[in-house]
Amino acid sequence: MLFIKAVVIGCSIAAPVGPIGLLCIQRSLKRGFRSGFATGMGAASADAVYGLLGAIGVAGVALSSPSLAMILKIMGGAFLVWLAWGIARDMRKPLSESKEEMSAAAARDFLTAFGLTLSNPMTILPFIAIFAALDPLSGGHDQTGNTMWLATLTMVAGVFLGSAAWWLCLSGTTSVLRQKMSVSFMHTVSSVSALAIGAFGLVQVVSGVRAVL
Repeated sequence: MLFIKAVVIGCSIAAPVGPIGLLCIQRSLKRGFRSGFATGMGAASADAVYGLLGAIGVAGVALSSPSLAMILKIMGGAFLVWLAWGIARDMRKPLSESKEEMSAAAARDFLTAFGLTLSNPMTILPFIAIFAALDPLSGGHDQTGNTMWLATLTMVAGVFLGSAAWWLCLSGTTSVLRQKMSVSFMHTVSSVSALAIGAFGLVQVVSGVRAVL
């Protein structure tokens, strides 16, 4: 039951449309399922890292340094602006790529999504609340350390798989629809994605700078 709850929560955390969701959609349209799913898996992997930190209580250490959190926030916002510029720049490139180019792109898409998600330390907050709510040790206080670690890893694995399932559905659906869309429509989607992602980034940079000042 703990694992199933964690899967549902992982899917729920990934589902709201934000910068990563827009990136997943844009890349699925541009390069197909492999690129979109790699983007989602990068985010899911970063969520798993923060989930593990939240589960074992390291979250308090990360959140005890507001200045570090703000620096990461500014860096993440700047990274979003850079990604938006890259999307706009690549809009007119051909949609077809070689297998080698697709493999390199998928690896790059995974790493950028992973880094972008990790650049927002506040991502850890929902995991703290989630793991506190699930309370894997509620069955008693005489459980062993091994039992505690098993429960922790079960929750983290469930959150990861739930998040991955959402990205699988999103990238799969988008890549299927890609076959029925005109090139001009996909360029329009890329333009809107670039503007939205750039706006996310600018807002994050401005709010981070204001907090520091």
